[in-house]
Amino acid sequence: MSQENSVTRYAWLLVALLWVVAMLNYLDRLIIPSVRGFIIADIPMSDARFGLLTSVFLWIYGLVSPVGGFLADRYSRKWVILVSLAVWSVMTWLTGHMHRFETLLLVRAIMGIGEACYIAAALALIADYHTGKTRSFATGLHQSGLYAGAALGGAGGWIAADHGWRAAFTIFGAVGVVYTLLLMFLLRDRERPAAAAATVPDEPISITAAGRELFSARAFWALIVYIGLAGTAFWLINGWLPTFLQDRFLGWKPSGAWAAMLPAAWGDKLAVTAGSAGLWATVPVQIASFVGILVGGAWADRWAQTNPRGRLLIPMLGFVCAGPCLFLLAHTSSFAFALAAMIVFGVGRGFADANLMPIVCQVLNPRYCATAYGLLNFVSVSIGGLMIYAGGWLRDQQVSLAVPFTISAAGLFLAGLMLLLVRPKA
Repeated sequence: MSQENSVTRYAWLLVALLWVVAMLNYLDRLIIPSVRGFIIADIPMSDARFGLLTSVFLWIYGLVSPVGGFLADRYSRKWVILVSLAVWSVMTWLTGHMHRFETLLLVRAIMGIGEACYIAAALALIADYHTGKTRSFATGLHQSGLYAGAALGGAGGWIAADHGWRAAFTIFGAVGVVYTLLLMFLLRDRERPAAAAATVPDEPISITAAGRELFSARAFWALIVYIGLAGTAFWLINGWLPTFLQDRFLGWKPSGAWAAMLPAAWGDKLAVTAGSAGLWATVPVQIASFVGILVGGAWADRWAQTNPRGRLLIPMLGFVCAGPCLFLLAHTSSFAFALAAMIVFGVGRGFADANLMPIVCQVLNPRYCATAYGLLNFVSVSIGGLMIYAGGWLRDQQVSLAVPFTISAAGLFLAGLMLLLVRPKA
């Protein structure tokens, strides 16, 4: 067996191993909304305080993301991943053993530190092994684990209903700790590709060197604008789409041709209600994103073989289509059109998620790819958090969510056009 074949097999094993970590990453952070009622019944708190549990996590996550990326560039990517998984898994386990709001808040903050160090290190390690025509597809496979974790976050509610809310955190936290021990023997770093050589070969990786390299690159500034514009739509959809669907389509159920294709009993089950709006807002988008991330990754890898801009053009196409569809979603009174718009948006998001790290490695110095990704993650989370707050503030002022959705639609379209300004390295 040749070394090349051995590396190729391990490169795909690595994606499979990290897919589970990605799934736990989103699953652990999204358990808490699914068990809200159980937590408040056990630890009395206002809705504002309960929201703070997620807000603090998000703020810490965004602030620490660039640090996590730098650590992955400066030190072993393997150990950054292992420590990250261990920290957030222990914090997940401890969440199920907290009895006061203050300690619960502290655990969530530390959990944000742990999770912030994972994503850039994992994607950089995958990029180290997938250096050529499999890079976007491998990245997309890994990112699909995040979607799976988001979809499985609701499992916490099922566990809480039968065994109490603490059991959900205890179980998933313990799974993460055990998986960390397994990965200690299975994960391994790879010598960084020759293309990642520093501009000054003997220059050590440092915060100063990383900052000088990245912020002097026009491509990095273009990517900052790109991810900021895209983040306005991504986080607004995450935070407010269920409420938007409930405001706009509450009471809708299949009729006419829709109803004729379904069993009679399904009509009421598929109706948009206060309880089902969350499912309508997540399931179509998550499924479409899953398809988009696989198709977009494979398509980008293939296109990049004949066109160096291939990995840039795939998310560009996704966003220039998704932007108008998000505008349609904001203004249509047809649930069928709204559903189609959500699906196109999901596919476009998948195209982008599969290709961001490959684009970073292609247009910037790959020596600092994890640091760059961490900084971009910080920009996305920060702007996204503002959009989530703006959506709530506008609702308090009796302004329809169609307004921020329209703004985000324009931002998404412009984000796609921004990629036309990014040039691959020669």
